[in-house]
Amino acid sequence: MTEIFEPVSEQDWRLVAGAAGLLGDFNRAGVVESTDVHVATRLGDLAGEDDERVHLAVALAVRAVRHGSVGVDLATVPAIAPDLPWPEADGWAGAVAASSVLVEGAVRLDHGLLYLDRYHRLEGQVCDDLLERTAQPPPPVDEAHLAAAVERVRGERLSAEQEAAAVQAVRQWTTVLTGGPGTGKTTTVARMLALIADQAHARGERLSIALSAPTGKAAARLQEAVEDELRGMPQEDRDRIGRIEAMTLHRLLGWRPDNTTRFRHHRGNRLKYDVVVVDECSMVELTMMARLLEAVRLRSRLVLVGDPRQLTSVGAGAVLSDLVAGYEGRPGSPVVSLTENFRSTEDIKTLAEALRIGDADAVLTALRGGSAEVEFVETDDPGSALRAETVASALAVRSAAEAGDAATAVAALDRHRLLCAHREGPHGVRHWNHQVERWLGEETGQEIWSEWYVGRPLLVTSNDYALEIYNGETGAAVLMPDGRLRAFIAGSGRLHDFAPGRLDAVETMHAMTIHKSQGSQADAVTVLLPDEGSRLLTRELFYTAVTRARFTVRVVGTEAAVRAAVDNRAQRATGLRQRLAGA
Repeated sequence: MTEIFEPVSEQDWRLVAGAAGLLGDFNRAGVVESTDVHVATRLGDLAGEDDERVHLAVALAVRAVRHGSVGVDLATVPAIAPDLPWPEADGWAGAVAASSVLVEGAVRLDHGLLYLDRYHRLEGQVCDDLLERTAQPPPPVDEAHLAAAVERVRGERLSAEQEAAAVQAVRQWTTVLTGGPGTGKTTTVARMLALIADQAHARGERLSIALSAPTGKAAARLQEAVEDELRGMPQEDRDRIGRIEAMTLHRLLGWRPDNTTRFRHHRGNRLKYDVVVVDECSMVELTMMARLLEAVRLRSRLVLVGDPRQLTSVGAGAVLSDLVAGYEGRPGSPVVSLTENFRSTEDIKTLAEALRIGDADAVLTALRGGSAEVEFVETDDPGSALRAETVASALAVRSAAEAGDAATAVAALDRHRLLCAHREGPHGVRHWNHQVERWLGEETGQEIWSEWYVGRPLLVTSNDYALEIYNGETGAAVLMPDGRLRAFIAGSGRLHDFAPGRLDAVETMHAMTIHKSQGSQADAVTVLLPDEGSRLLTRELFYTAVTRARFTVRVVGTEAAVRAAVDNRAQRATGLRQRLAGA
């Protein structure tokens, strides 16, 4: 697995023409890109720093953020390209420590990492805000009301593990609820809300509750799942909770058209809610977590929910896994974990557990077990393995769309999902979207020539607050009785209907990336593994992909790719867990 790029020509935009010294050497070698070089050079010029070793270190800190880390470990970074002329370790560290860019505050050294100042401040803020929340006196608890409420909402579906987690949330301002798919996180959240609302009712108060998630699809799934759980509870508890609406984190915090990293709600304008629940927290990057923590009132309950074994955020940081590791073993830890899987089939559970512990032989055994639930198609030519199911899925959507049945067309999207690690290349989403469209044309006798066609599966790729559609939501192009083509998007609680021309940030979804699949599920999932040399191929990626399946999962690839996925971890350089553990 490599973390360097190969220039495609002398005009490659990642190269800096005429770059000299160490920066030029490492740029031409594919370690640092043009943006890294320009930022390092500019900061060096502003601080009056002329040591090329320091310039290289700053460029690597910029590069680290692009790769998802919040800082760079100068002691270990040479491992990415051992044959290059790296500075001598002790002399390099000393030069950076004494540099003017560090004295001027452009970069920081802390916890063995070199940070850009912004990310150092963000990480420190997240740690300080979390510690302030956990250090305050716990909320008052009416034990008699709590005991009665537990009996009332327990029902037949609540395990002892889930009940203990729900009760713990009543006793603390911050709860980090973790667990894999099918462990009942949403069941537990609904009981948490009922118990917390009952405590407020005992004081003569009524709670305001916000449900949120990083993407629109995840937010919609959270609301549907919580509402489904609430329907099984006594009417008095449903009344105390009231109607709740899930929304994206951007919408919760108050999106601003003039700023992509700041929101209307902050320390000077806190959120009004008494309880804030955030699902799919493995997807929340460091910057967004900092903005959330500064916006939530100290005396509001904050419930962070997610699976720390899934893929980390697209942006810098690995906040959820850092919280779990940082709080491990500490008294008064806000982390509660669910371990029993109630939903997945036994064979998918076995596969997921083998991935969790990182046993490649056990993963291959689970894949080759001859199960109807888990299948391994060992091939380096995936076309023949993918055609039947992807075309059947596309035809199901198309059939409903031709009949004008938008609800059925959109629902058909969740029957099968083709997941890819890459966007580009022979194993990428773009290639397979085009390939399925070609197969669909052959099957129907009607070639697809335009971007918009009946039955086109849609994926929203960014938030549009004016249209009220959000990143991650899905939909389909449907033929109306009057002959018009309309785009239906499955938003929170209902289908949104648009003329295709109004939608800019949508793409075809016969295939989707594993990153984009987070927060969603399908009855059957096909996972297309790239070659074993792919730098995206990690255990977290593979785990996330197979756990999107409700009933069946099929893995298409080679044994070498499977072993590479299990052996490679998504390592991100962060200091948050050390800050929490040492505080």
